[in-house]
Amino acid sequence: MSSGALELSVVLVSYNGRELLEACLRSLQAALSDLPHETIVVDNASQDGSADMVTECFPLVRLVRNSENLGYPKANNQGLAAARSTYVLLLNPDTEMAPGVMDRLLAEMKSRPDAGGVSPVLRLPSGKLQVSFGHKVDFLTESLKKLFWNRRLSRSVDRDKKAREVLWLGGACLLTRRDILAKAGGFDERFFLYFEDIDLCYRIRGLGLRLFLVPEAEIQHVGGASTSAASLFSRYHYRRSQLYFYRKHGSALSRWALKAYLGVTFCGLLLQGALHRADDMELRKQFFALLREK
Repeated sequence: MSSGALELSVVLVSYNGRELLEACLRSLQAALSDLPHETIVVDNASQDGSADMVTECFPLVRLVRNSENLGYPKANNQGLAAARSTYVLLLNPDTEMAPGVMDRLLAEMKSRPDAGGVSPVLRLPSGKLQVSFGHKVDFLTESLKKLFWNRRLSRSVDRDKKAREVLWLGGACLLTRRDILAKAGGFDERFFLYFEDIDLCYRIRGLGLRLFLVPEAEIQHVGGASTSAASLFSRYHYRRSQLYFYRKHGSALSRWALKAYLGVTFCGLLLQGALHRADDMELRKQFFALLREK
């Protein structure tokens, strides 16, 4: 942490990603060396020594240890409650930041009195742009994005580096102000994983504020690192959160279409044998319980 009045609090939620978290924190040391800041890591009961690594290698980082995995929204709210600065950067631990990126994001945020949040472009290690922003979220637009809109959006961002207004920004790297997060009510803890960042953006916009993607700023993002080892678990929570998001912000038609799609998908999982193991029986019940939710 730099000396002087704090301008920035960086909040990271960690879960079983020790090596990536260490790389992220080292990149922050270099990228934020001239900026008065604090870094807060909330560890969701990692089993790989992540929390001990933070204590041993980064003694200036403020660490919150949870005794169980509380989910991404609740852990983020813990970090936000501990934050002391004007600006807050929500950051995934599977990212790496280069020098100059934070200065560019802060400059954009400060230059726009009506800005509720700004984000950089996310690049996968391959160099491919990750579409972590967008407009309306419903079953039709999500389907179209996966089919072809994501490719068009990627090409558009690569061509035009001007900041652009969007409806939502991903939480992998989102800069906002602490007072905005307080007015928006923080993260909705009824989510566990996925869609909580889009929901937060919807509520920030509900305050009359705007969200901007800043293509001139870029960071590297591995993507899905904390969930890849538990793909079935993360797939369940993705669909659970998606249904909840549609109930909260979408139409009855979107919910119906999603449930129809999930019914076919879950039957496919059964045929593949993905839900036949004894330790997956409870998860299997939870999958199909989603289809009965109103």
